[in-house]
Amino acid sequence: MRFSTSVVGLAATASTAVSAAGTKGFNYGAFFLNQAAKQQSDFAYEFNRAKNLPGTSGWTSARLYSMIQWGTASDVISAIPAAIETKTDLLLGLWVSGGDQAITNEIAALKAAISQYGSSFTDLVQGISVGSEDLYRDGSGDVGLGPQKLIDCINQVRSAIAGTPLSGVPVGHVDTYDSFLNGTNRAVIDNIDWLGFDGYPYWEQTKPNSIGDAHERFYDGFNKTVALAAGKPVYVTETGWPVVGDTVGSAVASKENARIYWQDIACSLISSGVNLWWYDLQESQWGDANPDFGIYPAGDLNTATANYDLSCFYRYEKYIGILDTDVELALVLVERPGINTPCN
Repeated sequence: MRFSTSVVGLAATASTAVSAAGTKGFNYGAFFLNQAAKQQSDFAYEFNRAKNLPGTSGWTSARLYSMIQWGTASDVISAIPAAIETKTDLLLGLWVSGGDQAITNEIAALKAAISQYGSSFTDLVQGISVGSEDLYRDGSGDVGLGPQKLIDCINQVRSAIAGTPLSGVPVGHVDTYDSFLNGTNRAVIDNIDWLGFDGYPYWEQTKPNSIGDAHERFYDGFNKTVALAAGKPVYVTETGWPVVGDTVGSAVASKENARIYWQDIACSLISSGVNLWWYDLQESQWGDANPDFGIYPAGDLNTATANYDLSCFYRYEKYIGILDTDVELALVLVERPGINTPCN
């Protein structure tokens, strides 16, 4: 028998569907909804829960937005000793919007963490993000940073870590794909080692953004960012779908849609080996978030029930290929990446 070219190609796709594992983690804010600062025990509790989720495993990284303990000028955030305690990897963040003092205080906290915790801290660091969506906010008229000021902050961070154990850690920036695509921001890409992609189809109300459109919305932005990066790594630093919230365009917040989004986006990114930090583990705590993107509702993380199933499974699709001129047919099962394998 002679297999048609299309069938051979499909079979090849099945054999290469699952690639090397990437980083899996969550985003962690510095405070609860009531503005109370998270303490070391709070971060440790969250980090440990992330490592023991039903239906999935390997969520051992934490992305932080700031190096500074909430409510202080430049004290080291208590997430650092919590990460050391729980052996949680770190994608550090430095919040640089809001005036020149912001980057000065962030660098002071970063240096203090290196000095205070040494290799117990620095060995956990996977990368450093200088800023988060600063270009997006600046372009929207909110408190952010333009490209030249952001580049200056990036250079200050590189100078601060030179000669330290973090000198070889890649430095990047996190923003929205349309901000990276803006030609005026191109110089930022030239000055970083990796790009952090924040993608939320839920918010893209100027385009079709129902849960049925979410796959196209997400990967349109992600793939454009990858192309723009020209070989530099692109991390997915934020994405998710809310379980509660207003309808935005055609996007409906619900547990059912959040499950569909996880199954499609989280599972496909995991199977592709893309570094991923999901938003988020728990958003409503000491208050009610609206929208609420949390996997878990308010309450004790160790006793609360997840809002949706976190398992991944492959969906098998049948493809019919003509094998020969005598119209012999064959059914070929092909794995769609991200579906029907445990997220581990």
